[in-house]
Formats: sequence, C-alpha cells, structure tokens
Amino acid sequence: MTTAEPLQPLTPDEDALVHALPRVMYALPRAIDADMVREQQLPLIEWTALMRLSEAPQRRMRMGELAVACELSLSGMTRIVTRLEGQGLIERVRCDDDARGWNAVLTDAGLDRLERAWPSNLASVRRHFLDHLQGIDLARLARAIQNIATND
Repeated sequence: MTTAEPLQPLTPDEDALVHALPRVMYALPRAIDADMVREQQLPLIEWTALMRLSEAPQRRMRMGELAVACELSLSGMTRIVTRLEGQGLIERVRCDDDARGWNAVLTDAGLDRLERAWPSNLASVRRHFLDHLQGIDLARLARAIQNIATND
C-alpha cells in the first residue's frame, strides 16, 4: 500500500466506534428478533421477508431478488418462504416471463400479519437502536452508513 501521507493512528473515539460496530451488527438483529419472537411469534427474518414483499410492486418478487433483499442465500430464502407459505402468508407462483423462475407473492393474510406485527417491530427498533441516537444527525448518519454499504 502506498500513500502520500503517513497513516494516522485512530483517535480514542474512532477506536471506540470501530470496536463497537461489530458488536452492534451482531447484537441489534438478535435483540429485535428476540422481541419479535416473544411478542409476535414471528422471527425477524420472516418479518423482513414479509416487509420486503409488501414494498415490492404487486407485492411480488423473484425468489432470488427476495433472497438478496433479505441478505440470505437462495436456499435459505426458500426455507423461509416455505414456512411462510405453510402459514398462508406467502404464495409461490411461476414467473410470467420465465417459466423456470418463481415469484414469492405476499397474500392478503401476509399483509395483515405484517400490519399486526408492525407495532412490536417499531417499538423494538426504537428501544434497541433509535433511542440511543438522540441528538445525532440521523440524515447524515444514514448517508454515511449507505456510503459504507455501497463502498462509495
């Protein structure tokens, strides 16, 4: 690695942030998941699949696209969809434009389930995350996180 400037050691605040981030990435989804399972009997990953489908045009997504949106492998997504399909919350239908592909489609019952679970999810996100960010410029933080996520 060549650089025109010498590397600067991390400040104590930078070091604290760098060390805290992996803990947050690990602990936050687990805390929200525990709340969702306890209060709604709906794991966070199932909530996420229902939510992503609710935001999609016609409440449908190709299985591969849904897997990417939920940050799962296709096989992992298939297992989640199979569980939700068994509950009548999602249907799988052949893709119109590709007979080999499948779409996951959010049913009316799935949308109803999502809406019933929404208050628990919101309360958990606020309690475990947003309440800790009072006084911070959230728009600026969101942009910074998005830049990190997209490697810009």
